[in-house]
Amino acid sequence: MSEDPLHSESGPYYENFVLGTKFLSKVGRTITETDNIWFTLLTNNNNQIHFNKDYVQKTFPGEPFNGKLVVNGFLILAIVAGLLVEYTSVNGFMLGLENLKFLRPVFEGDTIYAECTISDIRESNKYPQSGIVKVSTSGFNQRKEKIVEFDRTFMVRKKGSVWSGERKNT
Repeated sequence: MSEDPLHSESGPYYENFVLGTKFLSKVGRTITETDNIWFTLLTNNNNQIHFNKDYVQKTFPGEPFNGKLVVNGFLILAIVAGLLVEYTSVNGFMLGLENLKFLRPVFEGDTIYAECTISDIRESNKYPQSGIVKVSTSGFNQRKEKIVEFDRTFMVRKKGSVWSGERKNT
């Protein structure tokens, strides 16, 4: 009999997190031109640097772009965070991002990898079935060059708990 994925006990819970633990993504994600153009247009971003090759070749011919389409930074952010979900927030949800820095452009054909370190862990003041975890996160390209860094905070449930939305009385 197969396991019910909606009631599986996989992934980390609040109790599993240890300050300073480092996670590296098992897989990378190669960015295609289609990924970039569709994401950019789906999000109503009209900066042509992401989808108009003629514009980019004429307007950004020099370093570091060399007339190439630049991958949308929000797509990079989403991929880097997503590559780490199985180690971090599969049993929770994101609360916020801080200290976001895009460090170098990403282009079609680049492969993205991610790593994070647990930088803060605390019980939730409002929700007794959950805790709050912060991870310092970095994304790298296939040349091991850091492309993005940020801190991501998420709420994660405790083992055996179900999100009820019920708050502690304060």
